Amino acid sequence: MTTSGEQERLGEAVRGAEGERAGHGGVLWGGMPPWLPRAMVLFLVSVGLFQLADWAFRQLIDLFVMLLVAFFLSLALEPAVDRMAARGVRRGVGTFLVFVAVGVAVVGFLAALGTLLVDQVAKIAGDMPHLVDNLIVWTNRTFHQDLSLGELQKRLLKDSGTIEGYAQQAADNVWGVSSTLIGGLFQTFTVGLFTFYFTAEGPRVRRTVCSLLPPAKQAEVLRAWEIALAKTGGYLYSRAVLAVVSAAGHWVMFALIDLPYSAALAIWVGVMSQFVPTIGTYLAGALPVLVALTVEPVDALYVLVFTVVYQQIENYVLHPRITARTVDVHPAVAFGAVIAGAALLGAVGALIAIPAAATMQGFVGTYVRRYEVATDPRIDQGEQRRARRELRREAARRLRRMVGGDGE
Repeated sequence: MTTSGEQERLGEAVRGAEGERAGHGGVLWGGMPPWLPRAMVLFLVSVGLFQLADWAFRQLIDLFVMLLVAFFLSLALEPAVDRMAARGVRRGVGTFLVFVAVGVAVVGFLAALGTLLVDQVAKIAGDMPHLVDNLIVWTNRTFHQDLSLGELQKRLLKDSGTIEGYAQQAADNVWGVSSTLIGGLFQTFTVGLFTFYFTAEGPRVRRTVCSLLPPAKQAEVLRAWEIALAKTGGYLYSRAVLAVVSAAGHWVMFALIDLPYSAALAIWVGVMSQFVPTIGTYLAGALPVLVALTVEPVDALYVLVFTVVYQQIENYVLHPRITARTVDVHPAVAFGAVIAGAALLGAVGALIAIPAAATMQGFVGTYVRRYEVATDPRIDQGEQRRARRELRREAARRLRRMVGGDGE
């Protein structure tokens, strides 16, 4: 027989044993594991930090894009500054001189196009009454109408309220356009400031970056940086040379047919065809053709034929010779890079896509190991044809040299 005191002590011992087993099993009194509150707090903190980082990234994405553009611009300008620094010019002064040269070129290009645009708009405004009369005559003859200039004026006056509404809406949008213009100027100034810093302080920037890395990684970073400098600078150099050659050739053609604003149009063709990816060639040739149509329709045909012929000469003669000494990007790679850049960063991505592709191509050529391809007719058939063509061309060149030597 057990007493009541012994029964109470036995119950407490049983409950203590059960509590100890529950504690060893990882369950608190009430069924909640001890790690769950900490996990919930950690999860909430992680979600909050992620949302904070996402908000900060969205707020700073414009700054990141401007830094990226400034970095690529500095890669293009730094080789010129390095050459000046090797001749004893301070990097800050050399960077300033390069900026002045680039600014003069850009201002000259915009001034030439602005003069062309203002003159063409003034010419169209002066010819507007004559154009309206011709349009009325054509409309009456084609659609069997009896319109007159006075009737059109009455209709315009009748709808003056609608026109006034459009004018008021345009005036209200002036503030939006002004703010966009001011924002664009601020972004341009910011990009220019970072570009100047990256270019003038290029060696110091590289030293700062390498100081954050172990010695084993510093050589790889410097090697990658040099590849980016060579590829970006080489690409823009080849584009500039092709733009000068294109502008000179088109200026001669436009001057021969006495096309108005031949110099401005030639500069437009040279710059747009080389520095605007993918569609630049079509934009470049469209404006001279339209200007020629306003003067003499047959001149537009001459301009179109010359532009097409010159494009073929550039693609197969000038471009391979110039890019062989700088950097060459396959057209398919360039087209894909432009599409990817535009999808990621819009117009800015499209502009820097090809230099970025050239840099990545340099990385692949430097770090990726290549192997010899086994002999296979499915692979070698095209190579054999190209080799035979090269042999025939070399034989023809030797024959011409021999004939020329005999003739002498």
